Amino acid sequence: MVIILGAIVAVFWDYRLMSDKSDKRISSVQDEANISMDKVHQTSTRNGIKEWSLDARSVRYINEKKQAVFQDLSLIFFLKNDKKIFLTANQGLLKTDSNNIEVTGHVVLENKTYRLDTEKLFYEHGSHTFSSEVRVKITGSTFALAADAMSLDLNTNKTLFEGNVKGDFRGNFTL
Repeated sequence: MVIILGAIVAVFWDYRLMSDKSDKRISSVQDEANISMDKVHQTSTRNGIKEWSLDARSVRYINEKKQAVFQDLSLIFFLKNDKKIFLTANQGLLKTDSNNIEVTGHVVLENKTYRLDTEKLFYEHGSHTFSSEVRVKITGSTFALAADAMSLDLNTNKTLFEGNVKGDFRGNFTL
C-alpha cells in the first residue's frame, strides 16, 4: 500500500513539474498582454458611419503600449460610394490611441479592380492613407506595377510609387 501511494505521489509530482514548465513557456509569450482572446471581431465607426471592420484568429491587448496585436487578420475598409477595400495579413498591430494599423506577413490589399501584395503595410487613420517602405506589387486586368515603396491616399484615390518602379501595360490602356 505504501509503495502504491509513493508511486502515485511520484507520478503526480513529475506531472506537476512538467505542467509548470509548459505554463511558464506559454505565459512568457503573453507576459505583456493584459487581455488575450480568440476569434475577434471589431468595427470602427465615426459619427455613426463604419470606417473599417476587423476579424482575427486571436488578439493580445497590451494596455501599457496602447496596442492590440492580431494574428491572421482580415480587414474591410468602407469608402465613400459604398466601395470597399479588403486587407489580409498574418499579423497586425493596432495602436488604440490613434487607430493606426501596421500589418506584416503576406499582406494583400485589394478591391474590385486592383490587388496589392507586400510584406509590410501601414494605415494612417487620420489621413486615410496606406504606405509601404518595402517592395510592393500591384496588379490589375491591364497592368502590373512594382516599386520599392508606395503610398495610397484613400481621400483622393491617388497612389505614389517610389524607387525602382517597373510596369507592364497591356491592351487598350490610356494614361
